[in-house]
Amino acid sequence: MENKTPGSEKVVDEELVEKFIPIEEVKSCPQCGSDKLIYDPVRGEVICAVCGYVVSEREIDKGPEWRAFDGEEREKRSRAGAPITRYTPDALATDIDWRSKDAAGRELGLRKKVEMFRLRRWHMRAHAQSSMERNLVQAQQELDRLGAQLGLPKRVLDRAQEIYRRALETGLVRGRSIESVVAAAIYAACRELRIPRTLDEISKYTRAGRKDVARCYRLMLRETSIRVPLPNPIDFAPRIGSVLKLSAASVRDAIEILKQAQQIGITAGKDPAGLAAAAIYIAALRRGEVRTQKEVARAAQVTEVTVRNRYKELAKRLRIDLPVKK
Repeated sequence: MENKTPGSEKVVDEELVEKFIPIEEVKSCPQCGSDKLIYDPVRGEVICAVCGYVVSEREIDKGPEWRAFDGEEREKRSRAGAPITRYTPDALATDIDWRSKDAAGRELGLRKKVEMFRLRRWHMRAHAQSSMERNLVQAQQELDRLGAQLGLPKRVLDRAQEIYRRALETGLVRGRSIESVVAAAIYAACRELRIPRTLDEISKYTRAGRKDVARCYRLMLRETSIRVPLPNPIDFAPRIGSVLKLSAASVRDAIEILKQAQQIGITAGKDPAGLAAAAIYIAALRRGEVRTQKEVARAAQVTEVTVRNRYKELAKRLRIDLPVKK
C-alpha cells in the first residue's frame, strides 16, 4: 500500500483532469513522480492528477480576469495598448477629441469645456516637446497619407520612418520641405525592399515636384549610409500583369524573357518598368491574351513609344517569333 501524506488527498474535478496545464517550475509530482499536473484557477493550486498531491499553492494567475470566446470579443475586452514599434514616434500615442460631448452624447458644461481645453493643450505640449519630435509627428502624418494612397505595406512605412529619422538626425531636412524628404524616404524604402514603385508614381501623390523628390533622394544616398539595390524589371512584371488581368502563365513567360535578357546584358541602363511592360506585351501576344500597347503602357505608367522600342529590341535580340496580328 502506498504511503500518502495525511490530508494530501484532494478531490479533483474530472473536467480539470482533462486539461493538463504545463508548469514551468515543476515538471513532475514530488510524491508519485507523475507529470500529469493540472492547475485549479479557483484556488490557485497546482495539483497532481494521479495522487491528488498539492504541488504548489497560491499560484499567480497571469491571465485576464475576464473571459472571451472569440477573437472579436477578446479584442473588445482587451485593455492593452498598441505595440511599440519604430514606426511610431517617441511620443504619446493617444489623443483627446475636440468634440465637446461626453461618452453618453451629452453636451459638456462650461467649466468642463475649459478643463478639457487645458488638458488638450498640455497633452499637445507633452506629445511633442522638442523640434525633432514635432517634425517627426508631421512626417508621420505625411507617411500615413502617402502609404494609404500608394497601398504600401507596413514594413515599407516602417523602413521609410527609419530612413527619415536618420536624415533628420544628420540635418538633411533643414531647409527642405518635409513632403519631399518623406517621399524620397518612401522611394528609398521601396527600392531597398524591392517594392515596384517608380519615382513618378510617388511624386504624383505629393505636392513636392518630381525634381525636388529626386534631388532629396540623391542627397539622402550621398550623405547617409543607405545602400539600395539596382531596380530589377522582374519585380515590376507581376504588378503589371495583375493590372492587365493576365494569367499566371503569361506573367511567368514574361519573367523568363526578362531573365534571358539579363543574361545577355541588354537590360543595363534601361527603365525597368519599360522592360517589364515590353516583356508582358510579348508574353501576352504569345499566349493569345492580346493587350494593346496603350493598355500595357498605361498599366506600367510608361509611354507607348517606350513599350514599342523595348519590345522590338527584346524580340530581335532574343529571336522571339511573334504571332502575326489578324
